[in-house]
Amino acid sequence: MAATIPWDEAIAREIIDSMRNLEGALLPILHGLQDRFGYVDARAVAIIARTLNLSRAEVFGTLSFYHDFKRQPPQGSTIKFCLAEACQARGAEKLASWLEHKHGVKLDGGASNGLAVETAYCFGNCALGPNALYDGEIFGALDETRLDALCLRATKNAGAQS
Repeated sequence: MAATIPWDEAIAREIIDSMRNLEGALLPILHGLQDRFGYVDARAVAIIARTLNLSRAEVFGTLSFYHDFKRQPPQGSTIKFCLAEACQARGAEKLASWLEHKHGVKLDGGASNGLAVETAYCFGNCALGPNALYDGEIFGALDETRLDALCLRATKNAGAQS
């Protein structure tokens, strides 16, 4: 995961300008901004709209449609937790309940103690479910012990970034 920095309009404009000529530039630009800042600041919407000759509504509609784009600065580490059918069949819902009771973290409930867990649907590792994704790495065959270790790792990383 790339290190994120506080919102900076000049850097945002550089990212937007560097991708403006790509075919279907809107999504790469949104990804580029999120990769750099950890989210897409609301101030970027107007800049993107002017640069790509789109309406603000088109840019905001795309930004809000895709669940992975964040519109607020990150509040710690995020684990993506699979709740697709195969992972559910292998106990993902029980583990989601474990997360809430043991760690105080509710799926899609925002950050708690520097950790957020978001619902995802399928990482393509179904045979080894339940699965989670953290920092670009898939963690499979999760049980309570392995999930506890992953949560500890993520909260330590969140503390190191503050």
